[in-house]
Parts: sequence; structure tokens; C-alpha cells
Amino acid sequence: MGCDIRNKSLNKEGKKKIEWADRNMPVLSLLRERFEKETPLSGKKVSACLHVTTETANLMRTLVVGGADVRLCASNPLSTQDDVAASLVTDYGIPVFAINGEDNDTYYNHINSCLDIGPNITMDDGADLVSTLHSKKEHLIPHILGGTEETTTGVIRLKSMAKDGVLMYPIIAVNDSLTKHLFDNRYGTGQSTIDGILRVTNTLIAGKIFCVCGYGWCGRGIAKRANGLGARVIVCEVDPIKAIEALMDGFSIMPGVEAIKQSDILVTATGDINVVNKQHFEVAKDGIIIANAGHFDVEINRKALEEIADSQTEVRKLVDEFRMKDGRKIYLLAKGRLVNLSCADGHPPEVMDMSFVNQALAAEYIINNKLSINVHKLPDKIDKEIAELKLEALDKKIDTLTEEQKAYLKEWRMGT
Repeated sequence: MGCDIRNKSLNKEGKKKIEWADRNMPVLSLLRERFEKETPLSGKKVSACLHVTTETANLMRTLVVGGADVRLCASNPLSTQDDVAASLVTDYGIPVFAINGEDNDTYYNHINSCLDIGPNITMDDGADLVSTLHSKKEHLIPHILGGTEETTTGVIRLKSMAKDGVLMYPIIAVNDSLTKHLFDNRYGTGQSTIDGILRVTNTLIAGKIFCVCGYGWCGRGIAKRANGLGARVIVCEVDPIKAIEALMDGFSIMPGVEAIKQSDILVTATGDINVVNKQHFEVAKDGIIIANAGHFDVEINRKALEEIADSQTEVRKLVDEFRMKDGRKIYLLAKGRLVNLSCADGHPPEVMDMSFVNQALAAEYIINNKLSINVHKLPDKIDKEIAELKLEALDKKIDTLTEEQKAYLKEWRMGT
């Protein structure tokens, strides 16, 4: 079995962590039981480019018992948990191509190794695998039934490809499922981003001015968690509707150049390039901590920061201090890469439970349905079923409509 990981001997610790996460992923466990009985993915090859974490490991296990031949590579050079990769290879027999801290060439070599299986289904988190397929391995595309995409950044890229008419096979935007983005993006990113900042800085959040750039679902979650820890939150937005929403949620709003002058901590969560740029660094508050919660390391212009800084020193693991000519210090976390996975363990398994059930069901849906070449959403019916299973797993009950209420909702003649 081919693989490229740091050290197979790390597997024992990795297996413990995978099993711990599995205890908190009850819906995926239920689905795994069904997949093992029905093997709906039998004979299908899956190339997955995802964060190599404990939660992803349990998704891979589910796909394998469902009959799939799976290969996994990392969707971020700093997000791989090496012990988890070792366990997947050693204990579960799943080929993994991922090493924490790998350079850019190795990262893309791993994507190519993952694609060498000749996939029928792709699973992506950021669309690097799909992009590689379209630019370098087009000969594999005729064998592909469809793919899935996990994150907002990847969905944006894929919708752009579809709009330009260059997308060559159908994709299901898992991120667009309500049971994914309402929970994973908001509660998962919200908690894990704060976790990443705290692990590498050990800073106190309470009493700090905390700036969040972007007020999508990820930004909302980060702002709410920072506020809950006692920070005064500023939101920077380009969308007037989201800006009003942030204001009515109780946060200050202002342009980034103004916000960075007074912020103690700043986090980007926009999915766009150079959100924090040279003009921001030139006026940033002394001692500011800057981190990125977006998928790619493009939101903070690290090159511009390096160019205007007098010196750069790693003062703690994954914390770089940039000293400006006027003596100010700027602290950049994880070199501008995804802070929650580079500096911590990523999203808790409780939210990834629903996200990865979406992934597994999307693979099954692709097999059972001939989709047009476009970016699709999973049917609302599946979304609702996932939510119902989650409530059942949590032993929570909700109300149901009476027949009278159902009839009323369908009857347009009835008024007051």
C-alpha cells in the first residue's frame, strides 16, 4: 500500500484520538452501520483532499466500510495530525499522503498521488484537488461521476469554474447544506479559532479589543465566542447588509484601517485576498496578534509585512514577531495559515458529525443520481434527515405539526 506520512509508529496515539472523536460523532456512526450492511459505494474509488484530523479519519472509515477504495491527502500543509495519519495507514489500511509542515511541492505531489488511484468520486476542501485535476490530469475526468466540496472558499472557486464553463464534472457543495454551514462554520470555526489563538499565545481574551474581518457564518461564530469571553468586538465588512447585521448583533463596525489601530487581536474570515495589507500594517496597534481563519493563506499579506518589517523572529511555536521600523511589534500566527487547524485540533467532532454525514451521503447521492455538470446542493430532504438523526442521537425531542396545522399551512383561503 502506497503512502507518505511522517512516522507509522505514531499510530497508537492516533488510534486513541480517532476513537475518542468517534464517541462524539453518533450520526456518522449510525451511517457507518448502514453503509457496512448495504455497501452503497461498492467498487467506487474515492480521492479525498481534506484536513487529516480525527474527524476526517472517521469519515474515511465510513467510506471504506461502504465499499469504497479510498486515498486521502491533506488540504492544508499545516493541518495534518501526523499520529492520525499513521493510524489510518497502520490500523485501518487507508493510504494517506500527508505530513504536517510539508512544503508546497510536497503538498501538490501528495494531491497527485491521491489522484493516481483514478477516482470515480472526489472529495475536496478548498478545491485544490479539483483544480489539479482540471489543469494537469484531465485524462482522469471521464471516469469521475462527481465530487463534493467542504468549504466556502472551495465552493466559490467551483462556482466560478462553472460560470466560466470550464468545470468538467458535477460537484455537490456540501458547505451549502444547512446542517453543515449553520453549525460547522458558526460553532465549529467560532470555537476552534479561539482555541488556536489561545493555545499558541496563552493570551487573555477578556478586556481585549477583538477585530473580526468578515461577517459570514464563520465570522459570526468567531465574533460571538470572542464576545462571550469578554472581548469588545469590532467587525469589518464590505457587504452593507452583513455590516448592519453585525451592528444589530451588538458589535462595532468600521473600516479595517481604523479597526487595526485599536485592536489587540485581529482575525480574518473572508475567503478573499489581502484583507490585511501594507496600509493596515503601517498603522497597526503595537503588540497586535493577527490570525487567519480562512481556508487559504492569502487573507493576510505576509509578503508585504516581511518587506516593511525590520526583523522577524519566532518568539513561540507558530508565533512570528515582526518588529517595525518605529519599534511597534506585530505578531502573526501560523504564518497566516488556517489558525484553528494549524495551532489547534480544528472543529470539535460534535459539529463535524453532521458535516461528514453530508459528505458520505453526497457520495451515495452522486452514485444514485446522474447530475448535470454544475455545482449542486444536496436535497433539503437529506438535510432535514441529518438534523432529525442528530436530535435522535442527542435524545432530544421536538414538536410535530397536527393534521389541522398541516391543513392550515396549505390552505390559502383561510385568514384571520
